[in-house]
This record gives sequence, structure tokens and C-alpha cells, in this order.
Amino acid sequence: MNMDVHVARQPIFDAKLNVFAYELLFRQKVADAYDGKDGDKDTNCVIVNSFLLMGIQCLTNGKRAFINFTGNAIKGNIPRRLSKDLIAVEILEDVVPDGEIIKACRELKKRGYMLVLDDFVCLERFSAIIPLIDMVKIDFRLVQAGKRKELVRTLEEYPVKFLAEKVETYEEFAEAVKMGFSYFQGYFFCKPQLRSHRDIVEYKENHLQILQEIHQPEMRFSRIEKIVKRDVVLSYKLLKFINSSIFGLRSRIYSLRQAMLLLGEKELKNWILLLALKDIVHDKPREILVESLIRAKFCETMAADKMSPRAVENAFLIGIFSYLDVLLDRPMREVLDEIHLSKEIKAVLLGEENNQLASLYRLAVSYEKADWKAYTKFAAEMNLEDNAVSQAYRKAVKWAGEIA
Repeated sequence: MNMDVHVARQPIFDAKLNVFAYELLFRQKVADAYDGKDGDKDTNCVIVNSFLLMGIQCLTNGKRAFINFTGNAIKGNIPRRLSKDLIAVEILEDVVPDGEIIKACRELKKRGYMLVLDDFVCLERFSAIIPLIDMVKIDFRLVQAGKRKELVRTLEEYPVKFLAEKVETYEEFAEAVKMGFSYFQGYFFCKPQLRSHRDIVEYKENHLQILQEIHQPEMRFSRIEKIVKRDVVLSYKLLKFINSSIFGLRSRIYSLRQAMLLLGEKELKNWILLLALKDIVHDKPREILVESLIRAKFCETMAADKMSPRAVENAFLIGIFSYLDVLLDRPMREVLDEIHLSKEIKAVLLGEENNQLASLYRLAVSYEKADWKAYTKFAAEMNLEDNAVSQAYRKAVKWAGEIA
């Protein structure tokens, strides 16, 4: 079976910015830009590659998967091949709700499947199946503010939930919440609000330093110990962790150095990575932590066969630090002026570099957004094979899920 298939995922949030589900977005080959002409084939490929080749649990971390289904796929009962607890059936906007579609939707509803109407703009067109629909998606880029309110009002008598998609700013998110939307999709969560000046407080600066330190070619335990000692919380948590029942030690450990040596390099890296990132993102959606980890691991893996060891380390750090502006709600340039990073990493994050690392970073961002046209350009620039990229993304998603 052809493995040259890409399935990107985009989070769907509830009003508290917890991840409710992920929409899976399909792309088959780098060589040919996706044109959307064969929707039936696309749907089948998403199913095969998500559920069989990649593993749905890996891609969605146990959350529901929103999958686009064409009219033919619905008529052919393809959704019923998948568990009702794992998927949401997205009915595309170009589906004609004829007798067969209505019958198929009734059967899906009867069997307990979640039905979602994509890009809703008109009640009349879908009036026959609206009573069966659980959720309606309204595109914030496609539908103007006044029209959104009108669409919400027209469906007040139906027990549907509203999902605002392509929400790009926090202002739009707040507007959608006020209008009665329950779920939200878009890149508002990974952009800074820029509302007020937030300093990099001391513990965050420590965490940024230690994240750099653990990704040096050779870990220097003395340097790490010095940074941990400056941070009461990290020191306390490390000693509490090493003395927990997980390790079953006969006597208590009081030395930070001894605790680090007992953990070992790999476990110490993972533990520090998780604790440092969690503290930095404590007041932000948890998904930013996950996306930071995915982006970092994805960049690192793709760099491994193409670049020097130093560049591989930098690729990971670029991914980890690429959300600093979001975490601190400040422009990236201001934040980078306050921390010690290499000039190359800073230039890439500011979009001022055009080397391989910059292309790799842009490729990662375009892949996450399922911007296949941009992705194709950067993949070609780096001479990357489709199979290697899709496997690297899958590996990054799995690793980030395990860490987080």
C-alpha cells in the first residue's frame, strides 16, 4: 500500500480552550498539489491512513476525529465502518441532501453517530436533515458578522451546537463565545493577544535556560544542577519525584545531583522538558504545550538526515521556542531580545533567515496548517521524500502525546 500520504490534524476547542476533538485533513502526494477533485478517494485515504496505517489513537490522543465525508461516501455507508465513539461525520457543504442522503443520515443518527454540517450558510438547502444534525460549522472568514448572528438565530429551535471555524484572533473567539458558539477551530490560540506587557519572570527565564541546556550535544550535569538550584519549584519537584513510590528507593535522596544521576540522561531530559514547559504555559491552553513539542520533534527528526548535529539541536529549539510570543503575549522580537539564543535561531523565528533551518521551520508550520501548496514548495526546496515527512510527523505526534 502506498505510504506517501499526509494526514494533518487541527484542534477543535471548547469554550474553556480544552481540546474537544481534532479534524483530520488529507493530502496524498507532494508532487501534485491537492485540487480537491476526487473527494471520495480523499475520504477513503483519510480513513485507511488514519485508522490503519497511522493509528487513530496516535493522531488524536483519544479525542474524537472529525472527518469529511462526501455524498457518495455517506451513501456507501463508509462512516459505519468506523466506531461511532471515535469519529464525527462531517457532511460537506456541496452534498445534495436527496432521498438517499436523508436515509443514510437517519441510519447514522439511529446508530449514535455524531453528524456535523460543514460550512453552513443556508437553512433551506439542508432543512430536511437539520433535525438530525448535532453540530453546525460556520466559517468566520466566509460569513460576515451580521450573517453569523442570523444563522444562529435561524437554528434556535433545533438542538444543535455551533462550531466557529477559521477563528484567527482572540477577539473573534470572544465574539463567538458571546454569540453562543460552543466549539472553536482556527489559529487564534497560537497567536499572541498583545494586550499588555508581560515580563519573562525569573522562573520562566530559568526554564528557558534549562531547555537550552538539556539540548546541548553533551549534557553538562553541573550546569543543569546550578539552574535547578535557582528554582525552588523545580528543586522540590525533582526530589519529590525521585523519592516517590515509582522508584522504590530504600533511602531518601536529598541531593539534586544524585537525583539527576539516578534518573539518567534520557529520563532527566523528558522530566525537565515537561516540567519547564508546563510552568511556562500554565495560563495558556494545554494544546500550545503539545503543539510546541510536536513542532520541535518534527523539526528535529527532519533535520537529522540532512544537517549537522548542531543544526539538529537548533531545529528542536526553534520548534520549542516558536510559541514564545503566544506564551508571553508580546511580539517575538521583544521576547527574543531578552533571552540568550543563537543569532541563527533568532533570525529563523523572526523570518529573517533563508537557510535550510528556515525552510524546515516553514515546512513544519505549513504542514500543521495543512497549507499543502506552501508545504510542497518547502519540501521540494529541501529534497524531502513524502514518506519520510509523514513518518516524522506521526513520530512527533506520538512522542508529544507521551511526554505531555
